[in-house]
Amino acid sequence: MSKASRRDAPASEAHLADSHDLIRVHGARENNLKDVSVELPKRRLTVFTGVSGSGKSSLVFDTIAAESQRLINETYSAFVQGFMPTLARPEVDVLEGLTTAITVDQQRMGADPRSTVGTATDANAMLRILFSRLGDPHLGPPGAFAFNVPSVRASGAITVERGAKKAVKATFSRTGGMCPRCEGRGTVTDLDLTQLYDDSLALSEGALSVPGYKAGGWSYRLYSESGFYDPDKPIKKFTRRELHDFLHHEPVRMKIAGINQTYEGLIPRIQKSMLAKDREGMQPHIREFVDRAVTFTTCPDCEGTRLSEGARSSKIAGTSIADACAMQISDLAAWVRGLDEPSVAPLLTALRLTLESFVDIGLGYLALDRPAGTLSGGEAQRVKMIRHLGSSLTDTTYVFDEPTVGLHPHDIRRMNELLLDLRDKGNTVLVVEHKPETIAIADHVVDLGPGAGAAGGTVCFEGTVEQLRASGTTTGRHLDDRVALKDSVRVPTGTLKIRGANANNLRDVDVDLPLGVLTVVTGVAGSGKSSLVHGSIPAEDGVVSVDQSPIRGSRRSNPATYTGLLEPIRKAFAKANGVKPALFSANSEGACPTCNGAGVVFTDLGMMAGVSSTCEECEGKRYQASVLEYRLGGRDISEVLAMPVTEATEFFGSGEAATPAAHRILERLTDVGLGYLSLGQPLTTLSGGERQRLKLATHLGDKGGVYVLDEPTTGLHLADVAQLLALLDRLVDAGKSVIVIEHHQAVMAHADWIIDLGPGAGHDGGTIVFEGTPAELVADRSTLTGEHLAEYVGG
Repeated sequence: MSKASRRDAPASEAHLADSHDLIRVHGARENNLKDVSVELPKRRLTVFTGVSGSGKSSLVFDTIAAESQRLINETYSAFVQGFMPTLARPEVDVLEGLTTAITVDQQRMGADPRSTVGTATDANAMLRILFSRLGDPHLGPPGAFAFNVPSVRASGAITVERGAKKAVKATFSRTGGMCPRCEGRGTVTDLDLTQLYDDSLALSEGALSVPGYKAGGWSYRLYSESGFYDPDKPIKKFTRRELHDFLHHEPVRMKIAGINQTYEGLIPRIQKSMLAKDREGMQPHIREFVDRAVTFTTCPDCEGTRLSEGARSSKIAGTSIADACAMQISDLAAWVRGLDEPSVAPLLTALRLTLESFVDIGLGYLALDRPAGTLSGGEAQRVKMIRHLGSSLTDTTYVFDEPTVGLHPHDIRRMNELLLDLRDKGNTVLVVEHKPETIAIADHVVDLGPGAGAAGGTVCFEGTVEQLRASGTTTGRHLDDRVALKDSVRVPTGTLKIRGANANNLRDVDVDLPLGVLTVVTGVAGSGKSSLVHGSIPAEDGVVSVDQSPIRGSRRSNPATYTGLLEPIRKAFAKANGVKPALFSANSEGACPTCNGAGVVFTDLGMMAGVSSTCEECEGKRYQASVLEYRLGGRDISEVLAMPVTEATEFFGSGEAATPAAHRILERLTDVGLGYLSLGQPLTTLSGGERQRLKLATHLGDKGGVYVLDEPTTGLHLADVAQLLALLDRLVDAGKSVIVIEHHQAVMAHADWIIDLGPGAGHDGGTIVFEGTPAELVADRSTLTGEHLAEYVGG
């Protein structure tokens, strides 16, 4: 059809612009995808299913969302692109019909100490405007109520030109809400000087004991060669002036060791480089030092509210902004509903909708002053979702990574409604999910598999949920799986007594946790499960805790290095070839000299975004060519690290390469359902569930008697849950006590004992509403968990 005839087409015909109703993917080859081609309907809810490692994230996040983000980034100027992360074009032949993609993932929120739930959403900003308008006494603009804005007062000659006239303002002031003592952090720190240095030694004798201040290093030479004091004199013999210059000197530019540097006292330098960061965001050795050297106490001036006295004194109906931010959000929403002031009616409406969104999404138990770094992955994902619920954007693609993580079955229903609301606004919603309750609401399902890793990467099914049930795929067969209640439960061998537990929202809880059995602690999100288990079970010898905190490691870290598997492998290679084990480490002597063992070369293009490319010297193998000549069982070290766990288990189990120490670790990885992972796969590419199961595998060999697990079903396909239950049974049968925080009904039904917390979240929870066997809970049906479990088992 010519352009002219298209323009003249009658109005009753469909417009050509309305024909782009599909996102077309053709020939996707990211990670393990094998030329995948799919057509996804726009403005519909599409759920991607498949076993762990089947390629769901590779298709949704690494192909569709990544290309959308890359194309958006290219619309910015070269200058702006220079500050953005590098995004390579995904391995795919054709991608058509893309819209702007907004990724709502489970990455923890920033660990900045001043980042809170309120600042991460619009709630704090709206509250500040509200108090600047209605607060009594009136303080000033919204910044006067912001704990990130300091008060500034200055005087001097400021010349303002207005036509021919010149006026000189003598003073300038800005009222901020930041507490001047703690600088908006809510806590103050005191340093134990004995942990910073040994005052009986001189600087030349290695007196400093701060991490990173190694004798001879630049940080050390800053002090030993500053010239302010004698480096050969013991610190305890410093004069008052010398000690002040050593510990508290203000920043000053000077030449040290022939180089222009900024010298400042040791204490302010440590405060800026280490203490300004959130504890959870620190590297392990730094965190260990800070725990030894620093005491964090609530700021006595602001009582932990982060706000100045002025900001706390201005009130609306007797409530200050500090009181409002400390309220449980469900209570704050009720307080806002009670305000009636026509002059700020639109603001009140917007604030009320935002706060009610928190409640709707199952986060009503949080407070706006809760530090963002303390949120779990699931909570962080739902807080990010708040930003988009009130958005005016439509025709946008929203991409979710298991939005039901950490949600009780009661809360999953509310999450489903929110996903449908986003779709009904005219958006395309793509969800990676395992829970059958969320798969059930899909308009379109894409099932990947059939297996994991190299055995996956193909589309097994596309269609509706009903067609999936009849498809015969792994997901289709297991969609209606139900774990039956046990005929008989194990008898406890003892009890772990918890008395007067009152961490967070717990109300002096007394409970006896049975030992020698599988115990499940459950309850709605925010009811106090983690507070009871992690906060009350003594972290003593014999207690092995496997939580959901992310594994801290660089792109060089992989399952082989994390589990300690690489050590016996290196020794086996060294023994077989008569050389040093260090040759078989990509972080040591055997590293490729071009890429330093990273496998990729990073090129800084100055103003443009940097590029990472596979190292041409080692072709991504990370080792020197001479190292790859050494073999074990016919394989070189790079070929071994490219093996999936299942293949490596056979390789090291028998024959020439038999290595019992390596074989034991590999069997544990298989036991936790990670048989598809490559030994050398970077940890940064693993999902949250994979990271947690990797931790569990490393602890399976521990001698602990009590295992504490936090939602081990995260990221597990329905077909893999049975394998996890079998693993939990093996642990208990081996004499261990297993305590699991879990929402998955299959794990609840399989438990020997259930402890249910509630009845609600936040201050509506914190009590034990049921203790007993799963069968008793189903028969009782006195709690939300009981109702859902009864529905699950068909009781």
